[in-house]
Order: sequence, then structure tokens, then C-alpha cells
Amino acid sequence: MYLTNLMTKNLLIVCKQSSRSISCTQTLNIKEWRVSRGLPVNRNAEGVLTDGPDYTFLDGRPTPLLHKQKLRMLKQRDFASRIVELSSELDFAKTRHEKMIEAKEEERKTILSNRLKPKGKTLLNKK
Repeated sequence: MYLTNLMTKNLLIVCKQSSRSISCTQTLNIKEWRVSRGLPVNRNAEGVLTDGPDYTFLDGRPTPLLHKQKLRMLKQRDFASRIVELSSELDFAKTRHEKMIEAKEEERKTILSNRLKPKGKTLLNKK
């Protein structure tokens, strides 16, 4: 037991002393280069080889989707439904806000029209 503890301590000391820093600037430069040219950051994320089928039938039948293609399609479908849902909520919020502003303006006009009006000689003098 003592020998294994001593060996692990020595191993930890050696590992701490021999550690070195690794630079990731090359990877970052590649990503920036790809993004600056309008390419995806991950070159395997999309493309002809990724999106296309692995094989084709000679009689023209469609090939079944791959697992990742199905996942990507479902993910895109979820994104699209979420976008439609949020845009409809945004439209509802805009119309509700406009209606609230119109209601406040209408209330203000009714308050102004229901004020006490001058009577008698002052009414005749204004005309």
C-alpha cells in the first residue's frame, strides 16, 4: 500500500512538471477562414457527402434517410415550427399593443369630451 501511494505521488509530481501548454490558434484560424468565406465552421456538418445518400437503387426508388439526416430534418422542422409560433406571438403582441394605445387615446378623448362645459354668458361670449 505504501509503495503504491509513493508511486502515485511520484507520478503526479512528474505529470505536473512535464505539462506543457498547447496552442489552439491554428484551429481558430481555420474556423475564422471558413466563416469568412461563408462556409460552415464544421466541414462535416453539411455538404454533398453528408446530405446525399450512401447508395442509390438502379430502378429509381428513393433511398431511406440516414439516422443523422432524419435527426437533422426533425431538428429543422422543430426550428421552423418554433419560428412560426414566435412570429405569430409577435404579431399578436403588436396588434394588442396598438389596441391598447388606441383604447388609451379613446379614453382620453372621452374624458376630455365629458368635462364640465361653461354655461350661460360665458358660452355666449365664446361664439
